[in-house]
Formats: sequence, C-alpha cells, structure tokens
Amino acid sequence: MAGQDGSGAKAERLEKLFWGVNDRLGSTEFLDKNIRKAFPKHWSFLLGETALYSFVILILTGVFLTLFFKPSGAVQVYDGSYAPLKGVRMSEAYASTLHISFDIRGGLLMRQIHHWAANIFLAAICAHLLRIFFTGAFRKPREINWVIGTTLFALALAEGFAGYSLPDDLLSGTGLRIAQGIMLSIPLVGTYVSMWAFGGEFPAGEEFIPRLFTLHILLIPGILLVLITAHLMILWHQTHTIFPGRGRRERAVAGEPTFPHFAAQSTSYFLFAFGILAAMAAFLQINPVWLYGPYEPDQVSTGSQPDWYVGFLEGSLRIMAPLSTTVAGHTISWNVLVPTIILPGAFFTLIGLYPFAERWATGDERLHHLLDRPRNAPTRTAIGVAVIVWYGNLMAAGGNDVLAYTFKVPLFWTTWFFRIGFFVFPIAAFAITRRVCLSLQRRDLRVRDEGVESGLISLRPDGGFEERHEQPSEDAEAVLEIRRPGELVAPYPHHVLPLPTPDRARTQVRTRVNRFYLNYQAESHGGGQGDLQKPENGQSGG
Repeated sequence: MAGQDGSGAKAERLEKLFWGVNDRLGSTEFLDKNIRKAFPKHWSFLLGETALYSFVILILTGVFLTLFFKPSGAVQVYDGSYAPLKGVRMSEAYASTLHISFDIRGGLLMRQIHHWAANIFLAAICAHLLRIFFTGAFRKPREINWVIGTTLFALALAEGFAGYSLPDDLLSGTGLRIAQGIMLSIPLVGTYVSMWAFGGEFPAGEEFIPRLFTLHILLIPGILLVLITAHLMILWHQTHTIFPGRGRRERAVAGEPTFPHFAAQSTSYFLFAFGILAAMAAFLQINPVWLYGPYEPDQVSTGSQPDWYVGFLEGSLRIMAPLSTTVAGHTISWNVLVPTIILPGAFFTLIGLYPFAERWATGDERLHHLLDRPRNAPTRTAIGVAVIVWYGNLMAAGGNDVLAYTFKVPLFWTTWFFRIGFFVFPIAAFAITRRVCLSLQRRDLRVRDEGVESGLISLRPDGGFEERHEQPSEDAEAVLEIRRPGELVAPYPHHVLPLPTPDRARTQVRTRVNRFYLNYQAESHGGGQGDLQKPENGQSGG
C-alpha cells in the first residue's frame, strides 16, 4: 500500500509539473497544432534531409576530433607509430593528425566519417538546390529560403576548404598556397589581406593554423547553425511544396503527419545515413595524409587535386588566359582575380538573385505551393542545365593535366578544349534542353488528346491495321494537364509616339525577356502554352 501511495503521489507531482509548464509556455497548444503538420512523401525531399543528417554527423564526429587535434604550427620531430615518417620535421597539427589516425582507437574511422560526411553534406546541398530550382520551389513565398540555401552552399564550401586545410599536409598546403595567391591578386589591399590572414609571409609562423581552426570549429559552424535553424523555421511556417497530381491545389499541402510517421521515418533515415557513412569510412579510403607527408614550400604532389566542391575554382584558374595590367606601378593579375574572385562572386550572387529575376521577367506574383514539372518550364530548365554543364566543364578543367596524361594528349589541347567549352557547352546545353522540354510537352499533349498505346491491334474495315489507344489514368491525366499559365505572356507594348524614354525602354526589355521565358509558340507550335495546332498570325498561343 505504501508503494502505491508513493507512486500515486509521484504521478500527481509530474502531472502538476506538466500543467505548470503548459500554463507558462502553452506547450499543448503548440503540439496540438504542429504534431499533425503534413510532410510530403516524395523521395526528392530526402535530399534536404540528407544534408541535415550529414551536418549533425559532422558536428558529432567533429567534437571527437577536436579532443585530440592540436591546432598549432609549431615544428616538432615526429616519433609516432607511422614508421615511414619517423624523424621527419613537421607541424604539431600534422603530427596530431597522424596520432589520431594511428594511435587513437577509432580515430581513423572518425576522421574518415567526418571527411565523407563533409562531401555528402555539400553534395546533398547541391542536389537539394537543383531540385528546388528545376521544380520552381523557390517561387513566392519561398525566395528568402532560397537565398539562405545559396548562402549555406557558399559557407559550406568555405567550411569544407578550412577543414581540408587543417592537417597541414603537402596536398592541403598546396591549396593554401593557391589561396594566398588569390588573396594577393586583390588590387591595392591584397598584400595586407594575405599578411593579416596568414600572420606573415606564407608559409606563416604558428599563428595561422589556430586562426583557421577557430574559423572551422566556431565561426563558420555557428553561422551555418543559425542559417539552418532559420531555414527550418521558415520551412515549418510556410509548409512544404507538393508535386502536381490529381486533387492537388496551390493552396493545399498533402502528406503524412509529423507524428508518428515523419518522426519515425526521420529517425530511421538518420541512423541509415550514419550507417552508410560509417561503412564508407570503413571500406573506402579518403584523404590519406600520411602518404602525402608534411607541407614543404618547395614540394608538390604530382597530379594534385582538391576535393570536388572546389574543383571549379581550380579549373577556372587553369584555363584563364595570362592577362595582367600595370597601373601606377601596381600590377592587377586578371588571370587570378577574374577566375577566383570575380567569377565565383558573380556566380553565387546570380544564383541567390534568380528567384527575383524570374519573378520580374514573368510578372508572376502569385503564391505557389504546387511544383512545376521541369518540362513545363523549358527556359528555366534549360538555364539550369546550362549552368550544370558550365560548372562541370570547369570541374573537368581542374584535372586537365591528369586528363592529358591519361589520354596521352598535349596539355595545350586540353586547356583550349575547356576554354572553348566554357562558352560553347552551356549555349549548346541550353538550346538542346529547351528543345527536349518542348518535345516532351508536345508528347504530353498528344497522350492527353489521343490516349496511350495499349499494345492491341485492330483490323479496320478497309483491311488495314491500327493500334488502339486508351485514355490515361486519372492520376496521369491530372499531371498531363498541369501547364505553364499562358496568361502571363506579356503583349508587345504599342506606343502612340515611340520615343526612346527610359520607361519605354525598360518596358520593351521586360516584355522581350517575358516572352523569352514564357512564349514558346514563336519557335515551336504546340509547345508550352497551347495545343498542337499552329497559332494564327499575331496570336501568342496563350
């Protein structure tokens, strides 16, 4: 009886505590409102979750590595377990990396999980951004989250490069030497920036690695954590987007409730991601710094290649023409400044501003929760593919020496191939992709009008044969009817007095950009807006 009385009193205290917290924080109201929030089931939404899981794994493994890593540039003679480097002078940072790899139980596994997670984190961000771009998920009201996402991408690149450089091995030191050259290329202040960042001439003294370590474990991760939190809060408030389908509307979001379905799935996916990364770390070697040796300014590894996410910078450096200008005794090295500062700066800025540019071009101010099929937005899809091809060309150019050696062709040939590809490949990709999208639209229209092939052959009264077509399913037909709105195609302005005023010039430019985005009838009847019939003269086909 005494035990029952004690249990009842304890339960009563817990109940009072619960309701006391609820009275102050309104927790039950919050949970009741949000626990039934719908999350879509489409596999592509896992791309963003994969990035989040990788970030959590990076934090967990990073905490472990921080306990043993010594962020110091002080020189010592190595006397550890790795026999080939015994007696070699190296920094404490490099020696502690070897100590983690060979002397700490599970240290090498943690190092490799951390490195693989960094690669997966950036790859998932890229894939997530591409999914958002091609489906139009960045449109109103999600422009702010798109800007946050592109900022996360840029910061993740910087964070990855900082972590990659910390071991102070020969390969990462070569990357830091390139980074110093990039800083020196900044007009007027480049020398001061380099001296401030490195604490002196490169290779600097003992100050630089602690500074880089602080950036890597504190400043950039703190900013990433704040931006990810803001990203998720905005996402939670605005709800997810959904793919088109039967019964789905712009103002309604369908999916599974947060609890228990989404919560259980997220937990299992996180554990699955951790398991996959652990398996990759166990069986797939990455960044074996003990093979490279400590950094020495007069040495460089043959065929040195950075991690894939900074490969485009390496490629842009390699194909840039040797241009420089001397002004008032100061040399501006355009061959470094343009490919490594101006080009990536313009690239990330244009990516971040794209939602606002498309909204200005199309005049679409409506709220969107229903996603586009990429084929139904041919211009946007073609722009995206062109950027991917442009980026891939630069990444491949970063290994032009390896390609030249592998295929036994002169390095001069590969350099000029990628220089020409810098301009030609994106234009070709744009034109081909747009045509493919328009062809797929015409195919959808034909299926909607004529039905799908059934595989059944019928005998006609005249003795001929024809295949019978069947009406597509309701779900498939609902998707086929989703089209880009023809009412957004802007008519050409007609001015009584066609004077070249600034307002009229802006109107003309915006109209032409709008029709470039939305009016595909000009190049192919039946594409984008209307039916399979050619429009009459003067009509836009909307």
